Amino acid sequence: MTEPFWQTKSLTDMSKAEWESLCDGCGKCCLHKLQDADTDEIFPTDVACRLLDLSSCQCTDYPSRKVKVPDCVQLSPETARSLPWLPPTCAYRLLAEDKPLPDWHPLVSGDPESVHMAGISLRGRAVSEKHAGPLKSHLVDWPDV
Repeated sequence: MTEPFWQTKSLTDMSKAEWESLCDGCGKCCLHKLQDADTDEIFPTDVACRLLDLSSCQCTDYPSRKVKVPDCVQLSPETARSLPWLPPTCAYRLLAEDKPLPDWHPLVSGDPESVHMAGISLRGRAVSEKHAGPLKSHLVDWPDV
C-alpha cells in the first residue's frame, strides 16, 4: 500500500493541490488575535474574520481574501514553521514539526465533517467581526487555539 503524500513529501515538495488539502477546515487561523506590545504575548479571541463562514468554517472568498483582507496571512512552508499563533492542531504546523495528522483530520478520516464532529473547528464557538464589538471583550482561553 502506498503511503499518503503528507507522510512522504516535505511541505516544500507538495503540489499546490496537496498543500491546500492539508487545511482541515477548522477556521482557527481566521480568528483575530491581540498581541501585547511589551511582551509580544499573543491572546486569541473568539472573533473571526468577516470572510469566514461560521457554519462551514471556510473562507467565503478564498481567491480574493488578500485583496479584501490585506493582513490575511498566506501560509507557506516557512510561515508554518515560524508563526507562533498557528493552532497546535493545524496540519501545516504539525507536519512542519514532524508530527502526524490526528485521526479526525479529513485526509485521515476521509470525511470533511470529522473536524467538526471532533469539536476541533470553530463551528458554534465564534462570532464574526461584523457583530463582535471590541476584541478585548472576546478573549478566550481555549487550549486548542
